Amino acid sequence: MNDNHWLVEQFEAHRNHLQAVAYRMLGSLSEADDAVQESWIRLCRSNTSGVENMGGWLTTIVSRVCLDMLRSRKSQREELTMVSVPEPVTSREDGSDPEHEALLADSVGLAMLVVLGNLNPAERIAFVLHDIFALSFSEIAPIVDRNEAATRQLASRARRRVQGAVTTSDSAELKRKRELVDAFLAASRTGDFEKLLTVLDPNVVLRNDTAFAPVSNLPFVHGSEAVAKQFAGRAQGARPMLVSGSVGVVVAPHGRLLFVLELKVADGKITEIDMIADQTRLRQLDLAVLSD
Repeated sequence: MNDNHWLVEQFEAHRNHLQAVAYRMLGSLSEADDAVQESWIRLCRSNTSGVENMGGWLTTIVSRVCLDMLRSRKSQREELTMVSVPEPVTSREDGSDPEHEALLADSVGLAMLVVLGNLNPAERIAFVLHDIFALSFSEIAPIVDRNEAATRQLASRARRRVQGAVTTSDSAELKRKRELVDAFLAASRTGDFEKLLTVLDPNVVLRNDTAFAPVSNLPFVHGSEAVAKQFAGRAQGARPMLVSGSVGVVVAPHGRLLFVLELKVADGKITEIDMIADQTRLRQLDLAVLSD
């Protein structure tokens, strides 16, 4: 009884940390809770008499659980539709709280969750544990079944994908486009129709992806007024991101990628907007966090 009480105390002392690790790896609060629960089960079944660093041991266990979960995920991602965004602020049947998950996603960084979701499982584990939680490569290597040098390469490759590759010569142009995209999103969120018209070229073209059901009957929209009507008051879940080396927009409720907008700009106006919602095409995009 005393041993069980001690295990409970040890586990509860590290629960918040374990959930933070699992959430960044899995991008889902309910899945993170499942991983933490599985870690507790493994703790109860293990002989921990020789464990000197319980926090480190539990971090290793939850990381292995997350790696197994990532590897077992189906190749096809969840298909989301507009009716699921935003989700109602109530607890789900599985016990998770959408509002809490949304707040957690914001605190982690929605863009970060989106990019992490595009990494392969081993890259994601190596990056999260080293760059976010400061574990050494020697500690991470056994978790991902690599040697230390290979683990370092995994994290480095993930880091490049997370941060993107932006040259100095690109920075000024990116800044100007970022300012324009920020203005576009701000006007869209508030429903400021006149402001939208000021950032859109009069002959702007919007190409919707018919794979996204809510716009399947409207593949092509032309002209600033028509395009502005499509976006007025509808960008609450949109965030700027680096998309294939240029500033774009992602819509990713709770970090789950729904669609991407690629934008072309000329003379300080948005001239073309291309929506990408098809899951195969989304997986081919080079997404990166856009530094502030």
